[in-house]
Amino acid sequence: MSLTQWTAFVEVCRAGTFRAAAEVTGFTQPALSRQVAALERDLGVSLFVRNSRGVSPTPAGEALLPHARLVVNEARRGADAARQAREGQPRLVLGAVPSAAASLVPRAIQSMMMSEPNLEWTIVSGLTPRLVEMVLSQEIDAAVVTDAPPGFPATKELVATHLFDDEMVIVAPLEHRLGNRSLVNMADLAGEIWIEDNAGSESLLRQLAVRAGFEPRLHRSAQDLPTKTGLVAASLGVALIPQLLVPSLRSDLALLRLEQPAYRGIYLLTRREDRSLDTLRTALLTSRPA
Repeated sequence: MSLTQWTAFVEVCRAGTFRAAAEVTGFTQPALSRQVAALERDLGVSLFVRNSRGVSPTPAGEALLPHARLVVNEARRGADAARQAREGQPRLVLGAVPSAAASLVPRAIQSMMMSEPNLEWTIVSGLTPRLVEMVLSQEIDAAVVTDAPPGFPATKELVATHLFDDEMVIVAPLEHRLGNRSLVNMADLAGEIWIEDNAGSESLLRQLAVRAGFEPRLHRSAQDLPTKTGLVAASLGVALIPQLLVPSLRSDLALLRLEQPAYRGIYLLTRREDRSLDTLRTALLTSRPA
């Protein structure tokens, strides 16, 4: 299977018709059809359903699409990296857990660009286990991760630099009964419904609840932090979030700090042999919350 076939498939999915995809790729429509047909033969499956308005992926096509996008995007990134290396242009592909990607990492990159204005940068957001894999496979240069459960594995191939400990705080609807307090006791929240989005946050929540003597009522309806905070703003529950996320919070939420909070460590993961990321490490340390 050639890269041209993968690209043809991705562009047809994006455009919805062979004609529109041909205009984007520069192929003729018959040539584009031949590329997709060759991919279908190689895989032994039909990838598109033809209809009066164009085409749509079959179940096999839907299954293939995220992988095809990854192949095509990585090929483009590889070509860009080669060109930048030839031209001596500095380049950074940095992974980050979502809360760090929302605040800490942008500040760090802004700081780096004061001394390296030609820096080409990309931020890849993800959870710690996936980011660890990406650093090890050299898909990304480094990652800002957390040791919240399940944490990250100790391996001789990676160096973990502790940046700081991030306090966990509570967000509640703006009109919440405890919203006017500067500090709250976790036991005061025993009757609340808790919105959760990932196992790491849930584990920290359970630790806090056990310490306060209750079992939290969980609603695992959120897939990410924006959904989590949106559900809280709609008065559907409260949520435990990292302090790192606070600068980017929406305005219709109340922030509750705990008398006895939990913390999670924030780390920079790099490959052991990589000595070129000292500037990044310094920028992250100077950009951490006061």
